[in-house]
Amino acid sequence: MNEFELIAHLTEGLATRPDVLTGPGDDCAVLRMPDGRGPLLFKTDAVVEGVHFTTDTPPEKIGHKALARCLSDIAAMGGRPAHAVVTLAAPRQHDAERLSAIYRGINALANRHGVAIVGGETTSNPGGLLISIALLGTVPTGRAILRSGAKPGDALFVTGELGGSLQGRHLEFEPRVVEGAWLAERFEIHAMIDLSDGLAGDLRHILKQSGCGAEVLAKSLPISRAARLAARNESSAMPPLLAALTDGEDFELLFTVAAADAVALLDSWKTGFPKLKLTCIGKITAQPGLRIRTEDGGVRDMSEHGYAHFQES
Repeated sequence: MNEFELIAHLTEGLATRPDVLTGPGDDCAVLRMPDGRGPLLFKTDAVVEGVHFTTDTPPEKIGHKALARCLSDIAAMGGRPAHAVVTLAAPRQHDAERLSAIYRGINALANRHGVAIVGGETTSNPGGLLISIALLGTVPTGRAILRSGAKPGDALFVTGELGGSLQGRHLEFEPRVVEGAWLAERFEIHAMIDLSDGLAGDLRHILKQSGCGAEVLAKSLPISRAARLAARNESSAMPPLLAALTDGEDFELLFTVAAADAVALLDSWKTGFPKLKLTCIGKITAQPGLRIRTEDGGVRDMSEHGYAHFQES
């Protein structure tokens, strides 16, 4: 099984309760508060040595990335983060200062986003270092943005730039928490996801859960300078367009909104976030499937896919 088939297999028929508003399958779980106030968002994520970072990665950046991945999922729901617990699994022969520096990286980002680290667990792991973070957040009642709300005719937007994340950005990205909450508060965003596994893969999650298709404009994709430089200077590097579609770990927000709201959204965005790009890259269609309109004007089915932890053999 690939990663997403495995997730579907493991989560089928899991125990649930009436206060679970949204369970497995979206960026966060959405839980009803017992006192009737706005729902809770609940998310867990992990970074693993040899997969998400290497033995020589600066430890503060490891900590930053561990928390930032969870924050990015809260952002994709239009929520605000609140409380986190940290599970640290390390080899028996570990460097205590390295672990302390990882926590400094976690804490620095937590302070910037108003997150309280309220506990956790430490254990040994002979396979290397692993940090898992569970994060709670909040979202106003009825304002959680799911993956399942895209509608034919919607404009498709992405924040920032895509591709080239392994040039360093995957360790230093700033989760779009402020931007995600701003979108949820000011516009009727139909569907949203954060780009952890690449545009070509993550957009398919929206389309599957929304029951529709999409057409992406190749010439509109905001390809990063890092991806373009890598293609120019490294013979083994991906072409820039392929990197923007498949690299993963961009952690930008991909969302849909009614076409009638697109111009107003862009105008407001330029005022609210003048230093961060927002680009319309295509549209949602009634016709199923994912297609890309190439720079020569032709349209083809998009064969590219994003990153998956468990590749098919």
